[in-house]
Amino acid sequence: MSNPLITLANDTHRDQAVVSLSFEKDYTLIGKVKSIKSTTWSQSRGFWYIPKNDFKLEEVLEKLNNVAIIDYSAIENENPTPTVGETKNNKEAQTNLSSKQNEHKHIEVWCNEQEKIFYLSIPYALKEQFKKLEGTCWHPKLKLWSALDTKENREQLKEILLEGGLKAEYKIDLFVKSKNGKTLKPKKNNYKNLAELSEVHKAEIEAFKKWMIQKRYAENTIKVYPACLTIFFRFYTNKLIADIGIKDIEKFNFDFIIKNKYSSKTQNQYISAIKTFYIKMKGINYELANLERPIEGLKLPKVIPIETVQKMLAGIANIKHKTALTTIYSLGLRRSELLQMKLTDISFKRDVVEIINSKGKKDRDLPLPKKLKELITTYYRKEKPLTWLIEGQTPGKPYSATSLSKIFEKYLCRIIKDKKYTPHSFRHSYATHLMDMGVDLRIIQELLGHKSSRTTEIYTHVSMRNLKNVKNPLDGFEL
Repeated sequence: MSNPLITLANDTHRDQAVVSLSFEKDYTLIGKVKSIKSTTWSQSRGFWYIPKNDFKLEEVLEKLNNVAIIDYSAIENENPTPTVGETKNNKEAQTNLSSKQNEHKHIEVWCNEQEKIFYLSIPYALKEQFKKLEGTCWHPKLKLWSALDTKENREQLKEILLEGGLKAEYKIDLFVKSKNGKTLKPKKNNYKNLAELSEVHKAEIEAFKKWMIQKRYAENTIKVYPACLTIFFRFYTNKLIADIGIKDIEKFNFDFIIKNKYSSKTQNQYISAIKTFYIKMKGINYELANLERPIEGLKLPKVIPIETVQKMLAGIANIKHKTALTTIYSLGLRRSELLQMKLTDISFKRDVVEIINSKGKKDRDLPLPKKLKELITTYYRKEKPLTWLIEGQTPGKPYSATSLSKIFEKYLCRIIKDKKYTPHSFRHSYATHLMDMGVDLRIIQELLGHKSSRTTEIYTHVSMRNLKNVKNPLDGFEL
């Protein structure tokens, strides 16, 4: 794969002469750029820059020459001449610069012919389009995405990659090499033995999607339920939809869900999708209403100690990161609620934060804590976001869920080395800390936006306020 292109140009930033460094988003490259002295990211302009007085072309070439093609033609006549070796290497790269820009970069696609799956590292900008392919799955250990290796998927992948200036280079192998060089066996494909979806079933699933859209189901539900039905109907490809009953679903649960060791959560998703399709949309097979769901154990939420939260938030120097994580914790927000929060949702006059169109399409008002109000004010004056409270690198665009998870892990790992926590743990921690402080369960329910108090009651199982007052019989022993 050819090296990425970095273009240098003379520019100004806040009335200061600078040299800008422009390139496509690449976290590895960003790390190299940040290692250059005096390099700063401009949120408003969307580029990295170095003050003109601090800029040294030889230093830039030394840091980046081996990982990127440096186009410095726009500033070449105004800067010191780089060393002979650096000039030679970069000039050779730039000789074919225009042709390289017109070429498609190749991206490796590993094909497991036995399991009929392909694996690849998809650029972040193309991830959402890629997820529309049939059978997509993320593999954390491999740090790769996979999809079913079908003719349709290959054609769609070709179109998606072309948008990013990429071209697939297919490699046949039973094993896949991950980014860190390890060779791991891919996840088994449990769908390969299922029949292809019939045209009748395809039409029914498409009608189901449209029905859910006009009923204003959640975006994630519109994605998940048709995917579940696709597998279910492939399992019963020769059976008429109207003829499928409880016994058929029980057989599917045992022969597909249980045998392939899927979780009870996954089984519940399939049952919900099937019942929604048959009972709510089709109005047939009301016997499915009696279908039993799997018994799920009570999993307690992961709670971060309040001292750890305080130390973590206090140690964040980056004002945007500090504001994002402090807002989630201090308001007990879901991740999506923070990412969808606009500046207009915050009223400094009323000291209220409006949570708009949250889970279950519900709105709620939350009190704005004094310290959060001060932090947001400082953050706004410095960063000047345009639309969203927390914006990404492009002004006016919302922050990504992936970036939020990364900064959460980064700052938490400075305090404790524990991978069991996620940004949602802040919501659990907020609720539990309130309960430990003696706040009424009904108030916590309102703050979290729970429809039922039964959902909020789970925090009574992790709060130690009352349990600590119980005298243990061991304390009366003479040991």
